Amino acid sequence: MITQTAPALPLRRIARVWWPLAASWVVMTVELPLISAIIARLAHPEINLAAWGVVFGLATIIQAPSTMLLAASTALNKDWASYLKLRRIMAGILLSLTLLHGLIAFTPLYDGVMKHLLGVPDAIIEPARLGLMIMTPWSLGTGYRRFQQGVLIQFDRSRVVIWGSLLRLTVDSLVLLTGLWLGTFAGIVVGPSAIIAGVLTEAIYAGWCVRPVLRRDVRPAPKVEPGLTLGDFSRFYIPLAVMVLLTLVMQPLVSAALSRMPHPLESLAIWPVVYGFLIMWQSVGISYNEAVIALLDRPGAVESLRRVTGWAATVLPLLLALVLATPLARLWFTYVAALPPGLVELAQQSAWLGLLLPALRLLLSWYQGAITYSRQTRAITESVILFLAVCVATLGAGIMWQTVAGVYVGLAAIGLAYLAQTSWLRHRSRPAFQAVQRRDLRRPIVAGVAD
Repeated sequence: MITQTAPALPLRRIARVWWPLAASWVVMTVELPLISAIIARLAHPEINLAAWGVVFGLATIIQAPSTMLLAASTALNKDWASYLKLRRIMAGILLSLTLLHGLIAFTPLYDGVMKHLLGVPDAIIEPARLGLMIMTPWSLGTGYRRFQQGVLIQFDRSRVVIWGSLLRLTVDSLVLLTGLWLGTFAGIVVGPSAIIAGVLTEAIYAGWCVRPVLRRDVRPAPKVEPGLTLGDFSRFYIPLAVMVLLTLVMQPLVSAALSRMPHPLESLAIWPVVYGFLIMWQSVGISYNEAVIALLDRPGAVESLRRVTGWAATVLPLLLALVLATPLARLWFTYVAALPPGLVELAQQSAWLGLLLPALRLLLSWYQGAITYSRQTRAITESVILFLAVCVATLGAGIMWQTVAGVYVGLAAIGLAYLAQTSWLRHRSRPAFQAVQRRDLRRPIVAGVAD
């Protein structure tokens, strides 16, 4: 054993961890445009698409604290004692979120949220109520599968994740196609029913796949000292949960702003379609967060990951521009998303405002992953406050201006907000990267071995 500068982490090692996560996210993001496409083919597409956009945004906000269970599970599940403590915490979080969802969906709180807080058009209030009721198990299903997937990623079983996502998409498709074939249910019933069926199926699959990993890897793992405490978890997790909650406030915030700008119904109708299309392009970058957290444990990871980040951040916007500049975009919005003819042009033009979003999400995951790995997560909350400030300022300007369709302002607000957030995280992540590189200089390794 000798001490030397660690050789670069092999690119094949990065690919082995990242590609299943990226593929899983791509599959999951196909879900939203698929649901929108089926709703668009059922009765009253504009009303039901607008209601679905509001329902999905509100349901996603309610389950926001469960989102970072994936990052927490990936970073903190090091031994059996940690797993048991985290599992108890997970159960408490998910039961609380499910209760909150039920209170909003099934009590008079709903009218207060929809009419007075979000100010959505009267035409979509009742359809959205039914959709939100169907979405009640959303937090339970998504949070449970994220927690178990974190264990799989931490113990080098990330390839299992893609199969769960494919299973979820298969169940989604079966429910959606059944609803389309029957033609007797409104789109706001078919869409939420499909996504809930898929999520619960994936959660059951993740729980089944993690069992052998718990038996063979987690139970025999060396005990971590000092052990994980509730205080440790809170200091790590609360800033991340606040970050996701504040970020997801963006969805109903944009919906509320679109309702107050020119062409509100058209903008609300195409918002889930256009944003779902752009999320699909961002999925590779979103998945990078967990890959960075898992790989920074390996010697020589920083330089290799930095090169991969640069390449991917260059290629993704170029590919998106190629699609938007050719008939492919019109084909997507016309035949896949099935937008009414009058909305296709608006969707295609507005999507150009999201051209840089894939690169920004990748860079954000690169910096955020390093900060999460260092467990100094307060910087992430700071960045989200900046994100919201820029987003609110841009949306407010659009409402005051009252000359541009809301969908344009909404996409511009998100783009500028991500640019500000990524710039802040770049600044705040420097100590985390420097700490990893100092660790590699001190770590005894076998000469020539990086993995």
